[in-house]
Amino acid sequence: MILSMKHLKRYKTMRIKRRKFLILGSLLGIAPYVNAKETTHFEKEFRKVEKTIAAVQEHMFPENSKLPSAASMHVTQFLFETITHKSFDRDIKAFVLEGAQELFSREKGRFTSMLEKEKERALRAYEETNYGSSWLSRIMTITMEGMFSDPIYGSNIKEAGWKAVGSYGGLPRPKTKYLGS
Repeated sequence: MILSMKHLKRYKTMRIKRRKFLILGSLLGIAPYVNAKETTHFEKEFRKVEKTIAAVQEHMFPENSKLPSAASMHVTQFLFETITHKSFDRDIKAFVLEGAQELFSREKGRFTSMLEKEKERALRAYEETNYGSSWLSRIMTITMEGMFSDPIYGSNIKEAGWKAVGSYGGLPRPKTKYLGS
């Protein structure tokens, strides 16, 4: 739609009522942005280290092993959704972020591009610190929760985690993703 200067002047002086604004907005394609969720500070910080967390998870659960890979199970997204849920402990949430930032810093931002043997050495060195050991344990726990939880939570794709260990989730199965969502 091309507007002439005459139309623009008329629109500038015209007061648009809410209903007309919504109709006009939907016609112009801005409707998705009206209720857009603002990115939180935590989400911005998480996105900076997301690749580092994903690389750690993928190192723990690589392709071509007996268990499904971390990448194929979408465990990084599971981790993010889990720790950002309103019921998740905020101290653990901060710990997950800070531990990833620490690993990123220790390896000068190169962890994701390292060879597997270099990653193993870096993680073993990080594990030697109390902080690193606790952080890696927490990442392992949340990753395994994703791999073996009910698929409704966004991981354990096609029940691959359950099938790999010959076990299945409990009954009754959840019908909603989280309580109180």
